[in-house]
Amino acid sequence: MTAPTSAFNAEPAVPRQRYVQCASPAGLHRVAYTEWGDPANPRVLVCVHGLTRSGRDFDRLAAQFANTYRVVCPDVAGRGLSSWLANPNFYSVPQYVADMVTLIARLNVETVDWFGTSMGGLIGMALAGLPETPIRKLLLNDVGPHLEPVAVQRIGDYLGKPVRFDTLQQGVDYAALLAKTFGPLTPDEWREINTPLLHEKDGAWLMRYDPRIAEPFAAITEEAAKLGEAVLWRSLAAFQGPVLVVRGEQSDLLSRETVTQMTETGAAVSSVEIAGVGHAPAFLSADQIDVARQFFIGRAADAS
Repeated sequence: MTAPTSAFNAEPAVPRQRYVQCASPAGLHRVAYTEWGDPANPRVLVCVHGLTRSGRDFDRLAAQFANTYRVVCPDVAGRGLSSWLANPNFYSVPQYVADMVTLIARLNVETVDWFGTSMGGLIGMALAGLPETPIRKLLLNDVGPHLEPVAVQRIGDYLGKPVRFDTLQQGVDYAALLAKTFGPLTPDEWREINTPLLHEKDGAWLMRYDPRIAEPFAAITEEAAKLGEAVLWRSLAAFQGPVLVVRGEQSDLLSRETVTQMTETGAAVSSVEIAGVGHAPAFLSADQIDVARQFFIGRAADAS
């Protein structure tokens, strides 16, 4: 049962930093998450970030949705404030799905809506395709079962490379260079989403992710990639809830052909293309946030 939106309007949108203990075959680890909105609200939106990003990418969207949803933005294992895994071989979608199931159990709700950017969308698709999935609605931000090889190669070229910066601003600028296809963001917007990706250690600024996430990424064979793609196509076909595929007009990861195939494969898949951006739309601007609002909430008069 969904609570009326007005029941959760009393508090200003202020994030809470929380952690949940998860397990891998190599032991226990903590997954960090920021939580927005009333913790008693049974209407939950889980927002999951891309490969080297963090849950803080969603701060602006979460603040705007916090009157309707309890918004939960995890740092996937090995990123942000979450633990690094003891065995890097477990940096993979099945482990991330297991962690998200544990997180949802901590939230004590039966269903969630899901916003997944890039890797976060892959995790969402995999979870959505499971029997008795908790996912009710699924937004896939510039990702699908088939990933264009040119983009996978581009990501592999920088993933896990050791970098050190003398100042925070140098790190922010480096992260902005890697993410330049997010769109024409302002310097303040780059600082907003990139500062959480960095931490200071021994007088230098470092990226806040485990460089060993590159190891399983680099080890994926062509055969394994095809197998994984087939699994995700089956997951998309199995999911009966509404799906919105958002594609950046200039994306090198998600092709228009793949989007078309996704709309033909899923039970209730629609799509929208964001002009002037590549992989992946940042969802900082009002018009992009409105795309998500219309999908998850609807117009104010239709919200329930």
